[in-house]
Amino acid sequence: MARSVYVTGIDRGDGRQAVELGVMELLTRQVDRVGVFRPLVHAHAPGGDHVVELLRDRYRLDLPTTEMYGLTYEAAAALQAAQGQDELVGALVERFRALERDCQAVLILGTDFAGTNIPDELAFNARLANEFGAAVLPVVGGHSEDPQAVVAEVRNAYRAYRDLGCATLAMIANRVATGAKEEVLRALAAKLPIPAYVIPEEPALAAPTVAQLVEATGAELLLGDAAGLARDVRGFVFGGAMLPTFLTALTEGALVVTPGDRADLVIGSLAAHAAGAPPIAGVLLTLGQHPGPNVMALAARLAPGTPVAVVPEGSWITAAALTHLEGRLDAAGPRKAEIALGLFELHVDTAELTKRIELSRSERVTPMMFEHELLERARAVRRHVVLPEGTEERVLRAAEVLLRRNICDLTLLGDPEEVRRKASSLGLDLPAEPAGDRARLRIVDPATSPLRQQFAELYTRLRAHKGMTVELALDVVTDVSYFGTLMVQEGIADGMVSGAVHSTAATIRPAFEVIKTSPGAAIVSSVFFMCLADKVLVYGDCAVNPDPDAQQLADIAVQSADTAAQFGVEPRVAMLSYSTGTSGSGADVDKVRKATELVRELRPDLLVEGPIQYDAAVDAHVAATKLPGSAVAGRATVLIFPDLNTGNNTYKAVQRSAGAVAVGPVLQGLRKPVNDLSRGALVEDIVNTVAITAIQSQTGRPAGGVGTDPRTDSPRPDSPEGAQQS
Repeated sequence: MARSVYVTGIDRGDGRQAVELGVMELLTRQVDRVGVFRPLVHAHAPGGDHVVELLRDRYRLDLPTTEMYGLTYEAAAALQAAQGQDELVGALVERFRALERDCQAVLILGTDFAGTNIPDELAFNARLANEFGAAVLPVVGGHSEDPQAVVAEVRNAYRAYRDLGCATLAMIANRVATGAKEEVLRALAAKLPIPAYVIPEEPALAAPTVAQLVEATGAELLLGDAAGLARDVRGFVFGGAMLPTFLTALTEGALVVTPGDRADLVIGSLAAHAAGAPPIAGVLLTLGQHPGPNVMALAARLAPGTPVAVVPEGSWITAAALTHLEGRLDAAGPRKAEIALGLFELHVDTAELTKRIELSRSERVTPMMFEHELLERARAVRRHVVLPEGTEERVLRAAEVLLRRNICDLTLLGDPEEVRRKASSLGLDLPAEPAGDRARLRIVDPATSPLRQQFAELYTRLRAHKGMTVELALDVVTDVSYFGTLMVQEGIADGMVSGAVHSTAATIRPAFEVIKTSPGAAIVSSVFFMCLADKVLVYGDCAVNPDPDAQQLADIAVQSADTAAQFGVEPRVAMLSYSTGTSGSGADVDKVRKATELVRELRPDLLVEGPIQYDAAVDAHVAATKLPGSAVAGRATVLIFPDLNTGNNTYKAVQRSAGAVAVGPVLQGLRKPVNDLSRGALVEDIVNTVAITAIQSQTGRPAGGVGTDPRTDSPRPDSPEGAQQS
């Protein structure tokens, strides 16, 4: 039977969607077949329930949509009125069991207390949880409540579910005033026999997006792209004053609401946005008036992508419609999901909660499980990674995810004003100052940093044999790739990730010159983690060395085996060729055979086989015929290709044809981690690569880490470099 968690509440406005998302994240880390079930759903929900659809999309659920819902509220009320609650519950249990049979775990989403015609919803949710055999995780909303009231509500909810016979995992107080968190947490710890977690209010979750406002008001969209529509609306500015006075009222993230005939306010607010003083969310025009074509053409040039929409009503009716609108989590807004997950992971003891759910970890490793593991390991011992491409959109989006999920501290390189203006125009929320134990950000301009002189002198010493002078080096180190590499070399950052807009050569060359290869490594090479449906394989080298000789191939194999072990993949090394065992000959096969012998000499502890064909390496039936009795054949996890042509084409063929997730390239052989991105890298790829870089830097490093205070260019006092220089 599947292990099920029933997330429920006691009233509206508890923000439990963030908790539901967090629990789903925990479940998918442990098992690969997780279901979602909404017992009751509103018939008018367009395209289905927005939380169910978010979870379906984000976690790639392949369950039929019809199996994820029980009944509509209307059908449930009619059934209960006609035949009683027992018949209603029986019908819902039958639907739930049909889903549960196909799942290892199920997340159940309780009723929403929104005019549902279901009497005593708390008792109804409790009964469903008991009938489903699910543990309950109640969420109590603390928005605008004082600490004593929150504590009382949580205690009352606990008693209510306990008295109704529920197995309660923990209690969660959500949307609690930030300053009241510790007081509420202490009081609950003293009064409850089960764990209690307190999640503070997060304005970025409560803020609706422009897209949600457009949908809620039925506005007609005149201008705007997807990024603009995804911006959070943090306030409203109603236009009525003359332009000079109006401009002083603008605030960052505000939605400008003004009659459509006020071209001066439309153009003025968009011009202010373009200048970053301040960046607004968008413009909503009232009274159904469309600006003229000249005005709209100028608006499009001033602030490309910034939404401009129009509603037929006047400002008063529009204001009333906007006042009580809050943000929501849905598949169209992945940013809010990342914010919610970061909040959940920061304030909930996820290890403790996972243990209480009592799930046994699946032996299969899915791509999602591998990615979860990367983020979890990076977060466990937080490092500091520098991203040289600080104004690139994908890098900025990845940075927000990394900071919100508390994965690592970051330095973005670039003009701070330009970086923040670009982030604001994308609707991103990069923290200005660290808060509590959250991941920290700093933005550094190599041209004006006080580190420039220090780095120039260091680079001059390193490259003196090439005729480098301080004067020349002062220019070299303003290049973001060199500046970032020197930060890593000096221990100011623990690793670097670049390549979204720079070439591989531009990323790696500074590392060759400054960081150099690690002791025992003959060359720098790379691997890809190939996440298949049920396992993870390691491919090397698919990105760096065009035609390695036998010695270099052996070095690649040893490095790749060590990298695999570092990331939880038991290394069984296959040295690939077009021939298996002694069946073939020729220069190419002989190279692989010689490399295999060298690996055995260098590392007798490793399981290695070669030469071996790909099918014999991964397919047990083929292996039984071609290499019976081999400890590697049919079970290989690390596959070493004889040259770059073979490796690069194979990884791309498997990625596209088998639907594998390729994570990498991950560079190996450098003394400190520097990793290269594909110029077509997605935001998700950047997040994964940064997490890998952070994990690489954890090896052999103290838990406190090495780096600098994010608000200065000075080494942090907990770093060895800081101690030496202080």
